[in-house]
Amino acid sequence: MESKVAQTWLQAMAATANAKDYEAHMDLISKNVKVFGIPDFDVITYDAWAAQCRHEFGQNILKQVSYEGMKVLVNMPGRVMFKTMETIEATDGTVNTMAVEIVLEKETDGKWRVTQERILSPEETALDQNRGGY
Repeated sequence: MESKVAQTWLQAMAATANAKDYEAHMDLISKNVKVFGIPDFDVITYDAWAAQCRHEFGQNILKQVSYEGMKVLVNMPGRVMFKTMETIEATDGTVNTMAVEIVLEKETDGKWRVTQERILSPEETALDQNRGGY
């Protein structure tokens, strides 16, 4: 069940980002979210994520977001943790592909939202890919 939730959530993240639908996109993200693994930042919070999306959507910087593959690591009622490959393409032609580990939780309003995201190091990504990828 939760792996289906994760797949549906990934599709919604890509669709809302690609449509530049700020409200729908941010509704997929918990107010308590923490993002780790971004160089030069200790942790990214909801407010920083919201500001980045507002800027990228408003300035038409983001061209396309996509996800490829998914490997569920933890699957329990109300919580799922998985890894996936995220590709972000900017309108200037820049493409950034990275492995991410995502934790989704079912919040009190019944919606599934990301509560934690970790950008994986190149070394961890290579190790995972040698073990069969995502």
